[in-house]
Amino acid sequence: MTLSSRQLGEAFEKKAIDYLRSQGLKLRTKNYGCRSGELDLIMESGSTLIFVEVRYRASDSFGGALASVTPAKQQKIRRAAQFYLQQQGLNEHKQLYRFDVVAFSAQSGDIEWIQNAF
Repeated sequence: MTLSSRQLGEAFEKKAIDYLRSQGLKLRTKNYGCRSGELDLIMESGSTLIFVEVRYRASDSFGGALASVTPAKQQKIRRAAQFYLQQQGLNEHKQLYRFDVVAFSAQSGDIEWIQNAF
């Protein structure tokens, strides 16, 4: 049975949530979408919001999952995060937040959690 790319994405987001929860983070929301883009996961650690990009690549031939978070992708994530903060009535200058990446490698099966990735 082959999973669709959407089902595959949902499966890896669930794995990321489970992993991050085991590290003490709390899930605030997932798959937050707006005109600027989508935020895979929004987690909390104390008073810090963590915008998490979940990436999976079946092959590392083109740099793997981490390399797929390009500067253009980072900019879209930043814009979506700013929109989220505004929508929640949070002051982006006073609210602590960061951008993390959780990357899965199909070849090694490893989970890589990069905090403050960009």
